Amino acid sequence: METSFEKSLQTAKQWLTDTFDKETQAKIEDLIANNQEELNESFFKNLEFGTGGMRGVMGVGTNRINKYTLGKNTQGLSDYLKKVYPGEDLKVVIAYDCRHNSKSLAKVVADVFSANGIKVFLFSDLRTTPELSFSVRHLECHCGIVLTASHNPPEYNGYKVYWTDGGQLVPPQDAELIKEIDALDFSAINFESNEDLIEYIDKDVDEAFINASIENGSFDVAGKEDFKIVFTSLHGTSITTLPGVLEKAGFNVTIVEEQAVPNGDFPTVKSPNPEEPEALTMALAKAEEIGADMVVGTDPDSDRLGIAVRNEEGEMILLNGNQTMVMMTKFLLDRWKEKGFKGDEFIASTIVSTPMMSKLGEAYGVECKLGLTGFKWIAKMIKDFPEQTFVGGGEESFGFMVGDFVRDKDAVTSTLLACQIAANAKAHGSSFYKDLIATYVEFGFYKERLISLVKKGISGMQEIQQKMVDLRENPFETLNGSKVVRIEDYKTSIATNTVTGEKEEISIPKSNVLIYYTEDGSKIAARPSGTEPKIKFYFSVNTTLENAEAFKDTEKVLEDRIDAIITEMKLS
Repeated sequence: METSFEKSLQTAKQWLTDTFDKETQAKIEDLIANNQEELNESFFKNLEFGTGGMRGVMGVGTNRINKYTLGKNTQGLSDYLKKVYPGEDLKVVIAYDCRHNSKSLAKVVADVFSANGIKVFLFSDLRTTPELSFSVRHLECHCGIVLTASHNPPEYNGYKVYWTDGGQLVPPQDAELIKEIDALDFSAINFESNEDLIEYIDKDVDEAFINASIENGSFDVAGKEDFKIVFTSLHGTSITTLPGVLEKAGFNVTIVEEQAVPNGDFPTVKSPNPEEPEALTMALAKAEEIGADMVVGTDPDSDRLGIAVRNEEGEMILLNGNQTMVMMTKFLLDRWKEKGFKGDEFIASTIVSTPMMSKLGEAYGVECKLGLTGFKWIAKMIKDFPEQTFVGGGEESFGFMVGDFVRDKDAVTSTLLACQIAANAKAHGSSFYKDLIATYVEFGFYKERLISLVKKGISGMQEIQQKMVDLRENPFETLNGSKVVRIEDYKTSIATNTVTGEKEEISIPKSNVLIYYTEDGSKIAARPSGTEPKIKFYFSVNTTLENAEAFKDTEKVLEDRIDAIITEMKLS
């Protein structure tokens, strides 16, 4: 039986042909001679589309990001576009972030499109992912591409595909496109660009996006001039847009200059991820230095935001994505309520995010739609229900979307919204933090936590797969003394009532996600990441909060409950 390495070696040798350039061939020969482990990792499979497109380590090989894997994708996409839109003058728009090779790889992608007779709008320099999503519809393109690996380590890059609605690819287009790509040989890639079909874009589109962000994300609030913000782009793309948006909206912004220069090495942080408290260390120090009210950090492609606000002791604390999402959604719902609901509005979130979003929907009489992880599913909701009006929504991983002018998570408009909420609260003698606690008193105190276990390489992938098998075949009957009453398996689309044994079909598309619900209201979800070598566990527990004074004691009770569940599941 052929081993994994033998298969990888056979695939690698196919790259030692005239189809591939001499530099690529030399690197492969070096791997064959000197680094068989890396050769195996580079060729043992093809890179796959996950929740956020295709993402991987840069290098030679079928399991790496390089001009050939991206070229093959783009050739397949070109062929697919011609089938879907026969006879039309096809147009695409391409953006890229601050990562190593993003600019050159973006040009490769533009070359292949143009070689296939497709008009290309290519940003002249790095731009945010939300601006790319906006640009697809603004420029009336058939699709869009952004070269980014979000908050992954420096050795990563990626390729996100957006469709005509400005949202990422979803079924059935994703499977159809993958089938088109898989049918291609690397020799079919046309790299010979037609420069006449490549048009560089910048300020005109920037201005349109900034104006749209302010139009959709601005509200009549007080206190902007007395509200101090410290902002860090974490060496990413948001420096091109966000400071200008905040200043145009009337805010006082201090930029963390040491992190303002785009840099794919992300030299001042361990990870350019605003979900990680360490990433905002420099911004928090600057906030203490100048007495700022809020800290905002965005990831490299500016679709996620992390914020820190002052608690009742005046200390800066980082809020999680669920907390920020709940406060933004409540603010939007309050504003819509003031205008008067028409009855067709909806908010949206994901199955692994806080159940508090559904509670908000119930309280305001607004539907809360839930989808799989990834904003492509929220964008799909907007597309699938044109008779309804999207108010806003998000997911626990620090992403939010205001209205539907952008069809992906948007740290630009969301940052503007968060700053307005906080400034308005301060102007009325409260704060973002106090208002959060008041929301818990009103709707119930939901406490969430995320644990990510990193498992790299072939062995890591097998370990993750086995963990999901174990959770399915040997499910927990109780967690922290509370009986498991429902198990939702999104791989089979079956939800089981473990008390009665009754089963029901889940209407959400299939995915490798498993969720336990317990008698005391706890929710535990397990999900392998679609873009990183991780398995993620999402914990949500809740109780009533009698009053603001009981917040700290109640929070401790909920934290202890999560700790106990984690210990029982042997994840600590």
